[in-house]
Amino acid sequence: MMSDCKILLVEDDPSLGFVIKDNLSLKGYDVTLCADGEAGEQAFENGQFHLCILDVMLPKKDGFALAESIRKKNQQIPILFLTAKSLTEDKLVGFKTGADDYITKPFSLDELFCRMEVFLRRTNGIPTDEKLYRVGAYEFNPVTLTLRYGTQERTLTQKEADVLKVLYRNRDRVLKREEILTQVWGNDDYFMGRSMDVFISKLRKYLKEDPTLQIVNYHGVGFRLEVRA
Repeated sequence: MMSDCKILLVEDDPSLGFVIKDNLSLKGYDVTLCADGEAGEQAFENGQFHLCILDVMLPKKDGFALAESIRKKNQQIPILFLTAKSLTEDKLVGFKTGADDYITKPFSLDELFCRMEVFLRRTNGIPTDEKLYRVGAYEFNPVTLTLRYGTQERTLTQKEADVLKVLYRNRDRVLKREEILTQVWGNDDYFMGRSMDVFISKLRKYLKEDPTLQIVNYHGVGFRLEVRA
């Protein structure tokens, strides 16, 4: 765990907010707690953070709208949603607005810590053997989360980069859906499968400038990243 990491926590339940902040502070995190979406947006604009933890049902500005606002300013920072909502459709909205991960209430603090530290290890200078990948006509840097096509550069979210990296590393074979889910999300349940499809659709849009490059769907089996000659 990186003790100098700054966390933006936006949670309107004062008891839960206090418990999360107190426990994160005991682990050495520097936590800014806000009780509504507008305060969270103001705090993000005025500070520098390594990770955002957002409740969905917030007063003044909900978590989805707040995530969209954060993504307009920073494509790279991990966003983790906390929510009492369990419907798949609501979770998919969260991923479409820029979330990297989702925890449904009630949850254990240990689960929260584990998910946070996965993202923080990837975004805070931990040594890695990652290199620049050539994906068709694109250059993909999994460390900086950048995808470059000529002079155009896009910054991916952490989960988008994770999915692309898994596809690239297994480009010579059909990668089963459950393999992608296990490597990127840690499990292969139905909801995670739906969320993965959202990320695959986004990556197809990002890679559309190269007509020889495609993510092929093998129905009922999985996906393969292919470059046609």
